[in-house]
Amino acid sequence: MFAELQSWSPRRWVTAAAAGVIVALLVGLPTDVIPNPVFGRPVPVTWWSYPVLVFTAVLGGILAATYVRDPELPANTGSAGAADDERIARTGGFGGLLSFFAVGCPVCNKLVVIALGTVGARRWFEPIQPLLAVLSLVLLLVALRARLRNSRACPIPAR
Repeated sequence: MFAELQSWSPRRWVTAAAAGVIVALLVGLPTDVIPNPVFGRPVPVTWWSYPVLVFTAVLGGILAATYVRDPELPANTGSAGAADDERIARTGGFGGLLSFFAVGCPVCNKLVVIALGTVGARRWFEPIQPLLAVLSLVLLLVALRARLRNSRACPIPAR
């Protein structure tokens, strides 16, 4: 996995950095982990939300960069692995969504408040948020590992 990352072109690393910033903003701003004047939260940000946001951004950025075609690789004309790619993309997307719920304010989440009420959100949902954070990072790692392991076996076709 690390050998594959070392062989990446600067184009992919720039994409990874840009996508990482976008992921950090998409997860961090609405959850108010990144302080901003638009969004607020009545429950303070937990200490573990910051590292989860950083790891989510890094993994999400690198995962997004795996979808960028490396011009040095030969083009693949086959479509083998399309179903696997779709499954991996869903795994990564679900991991990112879970991290959004993990670092978000438990009483600001409308779905949780509708299902459990504000007291239930604090009593039942808030304690499982660290578990959601771990699960989200594991899903992002699984998706990234699968993308990196298959990157040489099934390169993205040229257009």
